Amino acid sequence: MIEWRFKLLYDGECPFCRREVRWLRRLNRRGQLVFEDASSPDFDPSRYGVTREEVMSVMHGVCPEGRIVCKVEAFRQAYRAVGLGWLLAPTGWPVLRWVFDGLYALFARNRVPLGRVFSRRCATGACDATTQTRKQRSP
Repeated sequence: MIEWRFKLLYDGECPFCRREVRWLRRLNRRGQLVFEDASSPDFDPSRYGVTREEVMSVMHGVCPEGRIVCKVEAFRQAYRAVGLGWLLAPTGWPVLRWVFDGLYALFARNRVPLGRVFSRRCATGACDATTQTRKQRSP
């Protein structure tokens, strides 16, 4: 029987992600939120039906029944699991949802340069996956 309510798949090499996970771990008193580092060499994204590039480009999470959610919905589910669902509830309201999803997409695309501005570099360059993927796609 699964005892967790939500599993957050995060980039352990990303300073922003690590900071958020540290905070959520402190709030996770009932243990209903579990964490899996997608930057770990042991991480197998195929278990979830996604690619490494997808997981490293935006926050992803897994519900107990196996449903995958991403972007702001992953944060909403994680916050619900630690009892703070009310804090992000407005980000899911129909009128505001697209605004917050758009803002998060903009942040996710630029998290590496933003990290450099705030002197938060990735230890191994793994969170450059989104930048590398974009370079590979361009002609």
